[in-house]
Formats: sequence, structure tokens, C-alpha cells
Amino acid sequence: MPETSIPTAETVDSPQDDAALAAAAHDRRRWLILGVVAIAQLMIILDSAIMNIALPSAATDLGIPPQDISWAITAYTLAFGGLLLLGGRIADYIGRKRAFLIGLVGFAVASGLGGAAQSEALLFGARALQGAFGALLAPASLAIITVTFTSGRDRAKAFGVFGAISGGGAAIGLILGGILTEYLGWRWCLYVNLPIALIAVILGIRFVNESKAPGDRHLDVPGAVLSSIGLATLVYGFTEASKQQADGSGTVGWGDPTVVTLLAVAVALLVAFVIVETRVKNPLLPMRIVLDRNRGGSYIIFLMIGAGLFSMFLFMTLYLQNILGYTPLKAGFAFLPFSIGIILGAGVVAQILPRIGPRPLMLVGITLAIAGMLLLLRTTPDSSYASTVLPAITVMSLGMAAVFIPASSTALVGVGGHDAGVASALLNTSQQVGGSLGLALLSTFAISATATKLTDLANGAEPTQAMVATAQVAGYHVAYLGGAVLMFVGLVAAATLISAKKDDLPTEGAAAV
Repeated sequence: MPETSIPTAETVDSPQDDAALAAAAHDRRRWLILGVVAIAQLMIILDSAIMNIALPSAATDLGIPPQDISWAITAYTLAFGGLLLLGGRIADYIGRKRAFLIGLVGFAVASGLGGAAQSEALLFGARALQGAFGALLAPASLAIITVTFTSGRDRAKAFGVFGAISGGGAAIGLILGGILTEYLGWRWCLYVNLPIALIAVILGIRFVNESKAPGDRHLDVPGAVLSSIGLATLVYGFTEASKQQADGSGTVGWGDPTVVTLLAVAVALLVAFVIVETRVKNPLLPMRIVLDRNRGGSYIIFLMIGAGLFSMFLFMTLYLQNILGYTPLKAGFAFLPFSIGIILGAGVVAQILPRIGPRPLMLVGITLAIAGMLLLLRTTPDSSYASTVLPAITVMSLGMAAVFIPASSTALVGVGGHDAGVASALLNTSQQVGGSLGLALLSTFAISATATKLTDLANGAEPTQAMVATAQVAGYHVAYLGGAVLMFVGLVAAATLISAKKDDLPTEGAAAV
């Protein structure tokens, strides 16, 4: 067996050998750190998808009324979306490793509480607690990658892994959620986070390096309060607008006084937040992060892609289960090609990104994603999965791989060590708010289109089951078309705002501190 080329302690007998040994150890450690972060990111992504599958069983077990069941999701998104910016800055100040470990432990404890819940109030509270600790864990994870990988090629590979998990984890979560719910019960969809978090904590303590923001670490309290309440109110307003009426007659709608008030308050708070951030000495979100064209463009792309992608998952899940009659487990497996496409595509993109730069990949990726959304317009109540759904989600998955990785890189171009956490948090915030916006807008449009189509088909008579299915698919088509339009806005942002070249991706400011 040939000897390894990596020097060992016994072979080191010169300063050059010492340097080679240190470089080899550093290289191995970096990829171990990425593995630890990947475990944590996978847990966060899996949790959301798993809970979507588990909710019907949880509602039956705990006696949650249909009009209240969405709170199991809303409680999480409110806390997560509202606290992300604060969580990112806290990670910068107390240390990314420390924030990472606290987030892991807190997320696990909240998951255990949710799994043991004997009432809807405790379940909703546990979900909110999960969101709060997730808002600390998610930006800390991305910031750790930012300060660990500084060369363009290695950073592209690292973001390739991160992007594959972010894009494919949701589909894997649907499969895992179906398996756990069907064979062990819905509570295990929360309990499963405990061993995952434990493994990540043990490995994190051992391998992850600590890093903090240099310089002034005073927390911008007014900015933290305004951003947290403003974002939470915004997400809540989106959610309320698309929530089903208690009598099942439709959605609450955008003209509802409560929705209008929530959105008005959210806008006022966020405008006040921007004003405060331009005047305080050490802002929670320095405007230089947002106003840079590459970073700002990346945030817009994540906002719009998140809006389209979240809605695709929702309406395609409804199509598979309500129209084609798939079980939750079978529906989860139907998304497996999407996960495989993301993973395979991410590996290719990670190799190409350092050679051609981010912009060409983004343009091709978003175009493929739009094409995939439009291909879903071919679905009918009688169409087969293989001929309509499979080609669409395959094309879309390849496009997503070509978007997630370069957009994650350009979102952090030129970000110094002081701002790595908050810049990472803003990336997560863009996707989270985009998902909420997309679901709210497109749910409203889909329900309205379904109602109109059903009225036309029935023409005053009692609707048949076939008519209902046709009307529902028509509503899904409106949602797919709306998702394609939102993604097109992201395409315009990529074409007009992203100017970073391949040499811009490795940044000095992102060096480990």
C-alpha cells in the first residue's frame, strides 16, 4: 500500500515540514467544521418540512381546530423571521461558535418540549422557541463558513454543500416526515432533532473555532427592537392575509382591517429602523451591507426565489395528495428527484463558480427555475407524475443549484469579520420573508382562481368531484405562474445588479478572526 503524502509527526524534521503539517491539519479541520455546520443546517431545514407532514396528525391528537392549525407554522416563522437580524449580530458579538452551540442546545430543548406537548398552547409555544433559537443558529452557521473558508475555490465548495442542503433538505424532510408520522407518530418529527443536535454539539465543541466581530460590540438596542417587531409583524401580516376563514369560505384577504393595520405598522417600524440605523454609532444592520449592489442584488434574488420555491412546494404537495391521491409518504418520495438534482447540480456548480464567476450561473439558474415553474402548467387532474411533474422539478432543481451557491457567495462579498453574522442573517431573512410573502400572495390568488373556475364549471349546478379537481388545478396553475413572475424579478436583479467577477469572491474581509 503506498505511503500517504501527508506528513506525520514522525516525519517532520524541518520548518518546511512543520508548515506542511500545519497546512494539512488546517485543511482537514476546515472540512470537519463544514460537516458540523452542515448537520445543524440540515436539522433546521428538515424541521420545517417534517412539521408540514406531521401537522394533520398533531391536530387530531391535540384537538386543534382547523382554523388554528397554521399557528404551528406561524409561531415558528414569526420568531425566526423576526429575530434573525438580532441573532446574527448576537453571534458576531458573543462569538459564532458560542452562538452556534447555544442555538443547537436551545433548538433541541424546544423540540423536546414540542414533542411532549399535551396541548396546542404548549406546541405553539415550543415552535416559537424553536424559531427563536433557530434565528441564532442559522446566521451563526453561515458566518462560521464565511470566516472559515477564504479562498475562492474552497469557499465555492463549502457553499455548494450548504446550498445542496438548503435546497434539497426540504424534500428530504417531506420523506422523513412521512416515514416518522406513519410508523412512529407525529411526536417523533420533533424528537428526531434531539440526536441530531447532540451529535452537532459534540462535534462543534471539538472542531469549530471561535470567532468574534472585532471592534465595537455594543448592541444597537433600538435597532434590535424595531427590526424584530417590524419583521415579525410583517410576517404575521402576510400569514393572516392568506389564512383560511374559520368557516372555510376563503382567505381573510389583503383588505381585511387587521391585515391592513399589521402591514402598515410593519412598514412604519421598518422605516423607523432604517432611519435609526443611519444615525447610531454601531448599527445592528449597517446600511453599507445592503446598499452594495452585489449584496443587495443577492438579497433580492433570495427574496424572490424563496417566494417562488416555497409556494411550489406547497401547491405541488397539495396537487400530489389532493388530486393524484398520493399518501404523505409517497408525496415525499415524489420530491426526491428534486433533492438529487440539487445535490448533483451543486457539485458541478461548485467546480464551475471559481472559473466563470457568479453572474452567468445565476442567469442560467434562474432561467431554468422559471422554465420548471412554467412546465408545471402542463399538469391536469389526469396527468401522470412521470410525464409532467418529474421533468418540471428536475429542471427546477438544477436551476436552484446554480442560484443558491453563487448568490450565497455574492451576498457576502467584501463583508468584514465584524459583520459576517448580520450579513448572513440578512440572507436568511430575505429567504424567510420571501417565502412568507410568496405563500401569502400566491395562496390568495390560487384560492380566488379556484373559486372562479368552479363557478364557471358548475354554472349554478352542484359541483362534481371532477369539477372541484379541475378548479383546484386551475388555482395551482395561477400560483405556478405567479411564482414564475416573482422569479423573473430575481432574474432582472441578477442581470442588472450582480457585477462581481470570479476574482471578487475570495475576500480579505472574510478572513477568520
